[in-house]
Amino acid sequence: MKLSGILLLLASSAANAAATPGSGGPPPPPNPAYLFSNPPASDSSTRIPTSRESAAMARRILALTPLATFSTVFPASQSHPEVAGIPIGMNDYVADCEEGGDPTILSLKIGTSFRNVAHGSNISLALAWVPPYPPSRRIKSMSWASSLLSFFGVGGSAEEERPDTVPYSAANLPRFSLMGYLERIEPAKHLSVAACYVNTHPDAKYWLPGNPIHEAEWVRLVVTKVYWVGGFGDRAYIGWIPVEEWKDVTREEWESLRLPGEKPGWKEWSTRELADL
Repeated sequence: MKLSGILLLLASSAANAAATPGSGGPPPPPNPAYLFSNPPASDSSTRIPTSRESAAMARRILALTPLATFSTVFPASQSHPEVAGIPIGMNDYVADCEEGGDPTILSLKIGTSFRNVAHGSNISLALAWVPPYPPSRRIKSMSWASSLLSFFGVGGSAEEERPDTVPYSAANLPRFSLMGYLERIEPAKHLSVAACYVNTHPDAKYWLPGNPIHEAEWVRLVVTKVYWVGGFGDRAYIGWIPVEEWKDVTREEWESLRLPGEKPGWKEWSTRELADL
């Protein structure tokens, strides 16, 4: 039997299993039609968080997430002209050291992202929530499906023995992008910002401003736009968050929230963790 036939058989069997009432299985996965967008309000069976509630979740993620992807564009003056105008994303350190939601950044002038910005590039930061604990019960392939695939020689034991480095559905978890511009932080704040930043990134003490190796300075990303994907669209907000809502979130608000996987025992497809925020 060809692979296409196997897949059709699996799909048909899965549909029949889903249609069987009282199966006692895990909650159903999200509607694939709403993986990247919200359904009409009349079609939604769950309460989707508002943009304001999503802003509070995003601010908590910023406070708890030490890494972001910095996206910039290579300038026309690049030493390699063939990459001029091409975007590049680089992981870098970030910290939440000021009120108001503008991320704190230690800018090293040797860094690709900061060189591009110095030559006129725009910049955005992408952050994603990475839960410290895996879900108590993952949605996995059904055992009968795995057996059937093995019978037809699809898949193998080597794959099953490989450790799961992402033990959760990343598509079901919040992520967002911050757009804005870099601004130097005032000298009066340097000591407090340095203490906060090194508390988040202890190794950064070796390349703080004034170090003998790299030219560095403290900057903030002044946030002007926020785009949020809270998870699957049938249970999470997807879209723009007004920057006023982003900046109005208080520390008390985001400290009172809990994101999926901050504590053990959460369910992968559950909407309760976000709906209760």
